[in-house]
Amino acid sequence: MDIALFTSGGLDYLVRWGHFLAGITWIGLLYYFNFVQAEYFKEAEPAHRAAAIQKLVPRALWWFRWGAMFTFLTGVVLLGNRHQFLSIDIVVGSTLGILMFLNVWLIIWPNQKVIIASAKQVAEGGDPLPNAAASAPKAALASRTNTLFSLPMLFFMGSSAHMSSGLAMGESNNMALIVALIVIAILQGNAMFGKQGPMTSVSGVITSGFALTVVLYGIVAVL
Repeated sequence: MDIALFTSGGLDYLVRWGHFLAGITWIGLLYYFNFVQAEYFKEAEPAHRAAAIQKLVPRALWWFRWGAMFTFLTGVVLLGNRHQFLSIDIVVGSTLGILMFLNVWLIIWPNQKVIIASAKQVAEGGDPLPNAAASAPKAALASRTNTLFSLPMLFFMGSSAHMSSGLAMGESNNMALIVALIVIAILQGNAMFGKQGPMTSVSGVITSGFALTVVLYGIVAVL
């Protein structure tokens, strides 16, 4: 009896399945942080907010950052298996996903560690850590940017397999890829050194995400 699961195609599917599971965990928690927790913290009493930072946030961040890690690792395996079949949309989607992963591990998590440590120190009767005040907006901006990126990232990941749009890689659309990557690079630069701007509100970041999806698709489809 031929068991498809134990063929090369079956193993490839297992990696894809793991990619989906990890991605759902990661992006689901990203939306929880931005759409639920951040809005709650704006209205919560200081004591309740401090308790959540010490006890709830670290647990959620554990699943968040390792969800990002396993999404990235399984994604690398999938890209390696399909390197000869890359399309412009999978390159754009993968670029957004990789930047989101780096934002988690290099910006959001390091700054959140400072915020958590500061909250624990205050709860024990000490003073806030000097860099805690600066860490909060840095983590928030990177998290908002990841939310912004998530909409076009999911669109292009899906379109690469389910929408025949003539977006195969080739010399004819190198300019489209370059322009799309420049737009993404500018937004990533803002994530590191800029401000939230219209992403400050939930409706603003959602609207910006859909707008970015339209802009990037327009670039790769028209240029």
